[in-house]
Amino acid sequence: MPPTAAPPDPTELTRIQAELEGAEPLAILGWAYERFGSVAIVASFQAESCALIDMATRLAPAERVRVITLDTGWLPPETHALIARMRERYHVPIAVWRPDPAAVDRMEADHGRALFRRSVALRRLCCEVRKQAPLARALQGTEAWITGLRRDQAPSRCDTPVVEADLANGGIAKIAPLVRWTAAQVDAYLERCDVPRHPLYAHGYTSIGCAPCTRATRPGEDPRAGRWWWEVGEPKECGLHPSHPARRPAAAETAA
Repeated sequence: MPPTAAPPDPTELTRIQAELEGAEPLAILGWAYERFGSVAIVASFQAESCALIDMATRLAPAERVRVITLDTGWLPPETHALIARMRERYHVPIAVWRPDPAAVDRMEADHGRALFRRSVALRRLCCEVRKQAPLARALQGTEAWITGLRRDQAPSRCDTPVVEADLANGGIAKIAPLVRWTAAQVDAYLERCDVPRHPLYAHGYTSIGCAPCTRATRPGEDPRAGRWWWEVGEPKECGLHPSHPARRPAAAETAA
């Protein structure tokens, strides 16, 4: 089936989700590159996105493996170094998107540079300006994007579908090939295929984002506990990924 320009309609999405639910990541990626003419891997350069880049280069010509990353202005230097290493290793185009400088200036003039520490609302505003808005620009003209979400990463991701319509970005397809994998499976893939790994993992980090908003985790902590660790009871999400918590049975189902 040749790539088509039209995004899948809800009926197609429902069918595809059912078909791909039990598929392996390579099969899901293969479907994405066959179904869509313009596909982007949105990479944070954590383990999952590095694995996806490696997988994609095994399925598609390098020029089709388009990678988008968001430079928020707060990335740790280790992330920048890994971006350069992945570009050299795989010879794929990696487009670095940055926030609108004027929007950042307005935000910081109103709320200060470290606004993310002052309240959850201001932290979300910072993520909106530095992440969500650049991603929306980056995805213009793209038919589908690939994400490294996994269901066991956080309670807010428990019911993440393999494929869904990204309503925040015009209804384009959002595809999560690794959604059923565990962290151990991702690590095993990186080891088996000799994929570069983010250096901060060796320093106790289990989830890596902006430098001032991420710390290493302690033994027994949730893998995403190091993200915005000063917030209590809030989902560890930046707004790029709407929550998909585990579905609670309806009253009728519970009664049954």
